[in-house]
Amino acid sequence: MDLQDQLKNLFPDHEPSPEDPIEEVAHELYVQKEPMICKFEKRKGKATTIIEGYEGTDEDFKILAKEIKTKLSVGGTFKDDSIIIQGDYRDKIMTVLKEKGFKVKRVGG
Repeated sequence: MDLQDQLKNLFPDHEPSPEDPIEEVAHELYVQKEPMICKFEKRKGKATTIIEGYEGTDEDFKILAKEIKTKLSVGGTFKDDSIIIQGDYRDKIMTVLKEKGFKVKRVGG
């Protein structure tokens, strides 16, 4: 006996209402007017690319970090309002961000 049968036994007069389909809306990132900063640093002898300067919500910035990491197939993290990507991927990251409509400024080297 499944759950539907048990509910019919408990509530014989109940008519289940038809469920309305839930429309999923694609999440859009906030595109700002000020450029984001894409810079290169060496931390503990290893190359890292750091993206800073996003003015939207932290959730949007985390989504953006995940998209960048999956597109480039690299590791990285979101920390202290900045995205830290392992390796020197400034050019590739800048093209990805420009495709999304962001303005990006390259800092250092």
